[in-house]
Amino acid sequence: MAKNMGVAVAAALSELNVEKAVNALLKWRDSHSQSQKPQLLEQDEFLYLIVSLKKIPQKARVNPIKVPLPHPIIDDPAELCLFIDDRSKSGITKDAASKKIKSENIPINKVIKLSKLKTDYKPFEAKRKLCDSYDMFFADKRIIPLLPRLLGKQFFKKKKIPVPVDLKHNNWKEQIHNACSSAMLFLGSGTCCVVKVAKLSLEKKEIVENVIAAINGIAERVPSKWGNIRSFHLKLLDSLALPLFQAMPDLRLKILADADHHTSSKEEKQEVEEEEDDTSHQKTKKKKKNKGRIHDVQYMDDQEHINDSNSEADRKHEINANISTKKKKTALKKLCPIDIKVKDKKKKKSLAA
Repeated sequence: MAKNMGVAVAAALSELNVEKAVNALLKWRDSHSQSQKPQLLEQDEFLYLIVSLKKIPQKARVNPIKVPLPHPIIDDPAELCLFIDDRSKSGITKDAASKKIKSENIPINKVIKLSKLKTDYKPFEAKRKLCDSYDMFFADKRIIPLLPRLLGKQFFKKKKIPVPVDLKHNNWKEQIHNACSSAMLFLGSGTCCVVKVAKLSLEKKEIVENVIAAINGIAERVPSKWGNIRSFHLKLLDSLALPLFQAMPDLRLKILADADHHTSSKEEKQEVEEEEDDTSHQKTKKKKKNKGRIHDVQYMDDQEHINDSNSEADRKHEINANISTKKKKTALKKLCPIDIKVKDKKKKKSLAA
């Protein structure tokens, strides 16, 4: 099933469509660059492939998936940095690593120990300078879980997360060369991923080859392959995203949903009809009971109930009257000593006179 789907997609996703998208983006870049101010340093722009999945991956990966490309994105004289594990159990020192790099002509410009990364690159500015000073970073496979806390957010924002390298094996050069000539797919906790696919300094044919190779490689490495891919879009950094592939909606799910909706509507209609029947049945019973009566008859129990209610009202009235009289008495008691004091003062004044 997956093979048939892959063949159908490959037929739909032709080179002509990719070429049209690349030409449109290059034309937009040329027209946009004329209106912009010239920059002091020319920066090489990249083409980005936006991958949309149908389902969120069950586990978010910190390490990127390597998708091989026919034409490498990173130039040969690129600035590369390697983080090594200098703990006692690792068995690798900085001197031994630098000697091996020189003897095998491995394109690594700087080797940084884990202990130095913890101490010298603690401030935010030091981390930012380190991130901007190198094109790509590599790290010993054993210290990859420790790096997100030590490097900070800047490396994750610029998609410069170190690529794991197994330094126990002797093929360091081969591992680094394969990583430099491949696109990095970061599967996070969402359905959308962005992959750097090609440089604009490459020729049009090379860009198209890189895009097609990236699409096929990503479709093979993603969980459940082509069945999990919703769409592919191609864009520059500031341009619109041009569609390359769009999956058809799953009609089987729609049919099932419609069937469930029909069954639920039938059940609701039956419930409404049953409720209407019950209400009509109760009304007919009431009519039968009232039939034959000319007027309401008052029984002795009803008169006793009326007398009880009248007596309760009288009791409440008496209680309220008693409360009001008590309040009046207390107010008079408070006023009496005040009047006596006033009279005593008048008597004293008269005697004094």
